[in-house]
Amino acid sequence: MTTWKIEETKNLKFSNPVFIEGLPGLGNVGKIVVDIIVEELEATKIMDVFSHTLPNSVFVNEKNLVELPKIEVYHKNINGNDFLFLTGDVQPMDEVASYEFTEKMLDLIEKYKCQEIITLGGIGINEAPEFPKVFCTGNQGAFVKEFGKYEVNTKLYGIVGPIIGVSGLLVGLSQKRNIKAASLLAETFGHPSYIGLRGAKEIIKVLNSKYGLGVPIKKIDEDIKHIDEEDESEAATKHSTLNQLKRYKDMSYIG
Repeated sequence: MTTWKIEETKNLKFSNPVFIEGLPGLGNVGKIVVDIIVEELEATKIMDVFSHTLPNSVFVNEKNLVELPKIEVYHKNINGNDFLFLTGDVQPMDEVASYEFTEKMLDLIEKYKCQEIITLGGIGINEAPEFPKVFCTGNQGAFVKEFGKYEVNTKLYGIVGPIIGVSGLLVGLSQKRNIKAASLLAETFGHPSYIGLRGAKEIIKVLNSKYGLGVPIKKIDEDIKHIDEEDESEAATKHSTLNQLKRYKDMSYIG
């Protein structure tokens, strides 16, 4: 049995929070979404998660020093509603570790009486989409249908294959615990070095509409424009949202 160590950094008291997951994956769409939310809303880190099953590597940070891969949980109360955000540099490396990590997260979700789970990711297509579509699936038809109000396509059968990793397992395994869950997936270019910022923007628009997060979109549009116009390394020194983009790209090439 894999040991997952969770260090709680804050005194945790919530009221039926929504749990939103965004770990690295195709286009790093989900991670970009959660990292932007955490940064823009100044969410507070409440947990560090660690296991020896994480990739056997370190990252070189902006100070030219090494740091271990991180998985973290953040909290923000928005208009009286609590939200927990799961993000990180990596996902568990194999199937067993992925299942064990997901069950550990579900234990926390039950402990803090989360009312619903939202997982985020990308759907790979053959070219970079200018206007990515967002799709939704989940473990309860009525919950999935709620997202249809926000220009989200709820007809995924035949469009997407297996949803791999924590984003899929959280939705599947939560059904056994009678917790409603949905997965929001945005179209993104299916190339390992592509940064799915456009898809992330579309998912943020959906989350803003449904949950009233209030994440500003204008800044994301500016970042997309600078990615289009400038070399990424130059843009990353000028725009705070872009500070992580080089790292997002490098995540596909750990080691």
